[in-house]
Amino acid sequence: MSHAPLEDENRSDAETTRPDVVGIVGIGSMGTPVAQHLLTARGTLVVHARSPRPELVAAGATWAATPRELAEKADAIVVFLPDLPDLESLLEGPDGLLAGTGDLLLMIGSTSSAPGVRALAERLAARTDGRVRVIDCPVSGGEDGARAGRLSIMIGGDDADAARAAEILAPCGTPVHLGPLGAGEVAKACNQLVVASTILALGEATVLADRSGLDLEALWTLLAGGYAGSNVLNSRKDKLVAGDDSPSGVAKYMVKDLRFANDIAEATGTAAVLLPALRAAFDEIVERGLGDRDISVSRRFVAERGASPA
Repeated sequence: MSHAPLEDENRSDAETTRPDVVGIVGIGSMGTPVAQHLLTARGTLVVHARSPRPELVAAGATWAATPRELAEKADAIVVFLPDLPDLESLLEGPDGLLAGTGDLLLMIGSTSSAPGVRALAERLAARTDGRVRVIDCPVSGGEDGARAGRLSIMIGGDDADAARAAEILAPCGTPVHLGPLGAGEVAKACNQLVVASTILALGEATVLADRSGLDLEALWTLLAGGYAGSNVLNSRKDKLVAGDDSPSGVAKYMVKDLRFANDIAEATGTAAVLLPALRAAFDEIVERGLGDRDISVSRRFVAERGASPA
């Protein structure tokens, strides 16, 4: 599927000849570097957040005091809120997004439920006579990838909207159109299944090696060059070796992400092997009060589940 912008019959000829005015809401640890890349690439960006972002305004962004003002000023809005309920809370009321919309493309970068995204798109299309359209575009790569502009961007939606979103998001990484609306969220669920499996395996292996007297730095440097190597290992090796689980990508978000993966397994009739064990492990991590730690907390989690052998 091409990433080149395609003709959108819902937009006038005048609109198709000018660049989209892009906005963003959800300017946290991921949204902030995304906003910076968009602003650098486009020279302008409309931003809305719970608190002012003077550093973005100083760099050339336009501040929108309310969601309505954001929708009035932008043709397309990138959403990096934690989940769909956070977006839905901004839709209604005199200062909500829907009070300020003409034609609008909502690009949902949140990790969310694929059926939930489809249901929201249907409601918004019905409410606005098709003026508000939705694509899903969750990302992978973490805060490091966001800062470097190397995110993997998983897009779901119709061809024209997906191509438009890909053009907008290209400065932030590699956007790929994977299928109809919801495909991006399915891809992200698959991604999180792999990441959760990998970080738990790395944590458990680290405990085994440490208790057996191995040099952890030498071990993971060696294994990174073989089949055990991965981006997860590359990004978390130092933390695993040092036992440092200070927050970066916090573990508690995996509970939600794996629930979405489980929903897809149920919807597709897949008798998952790993998902039940992964969900139980991350539920236990949160129950033990470790949910706000980095996902490399898997080492501490495994180590604390049982005493070292005598």
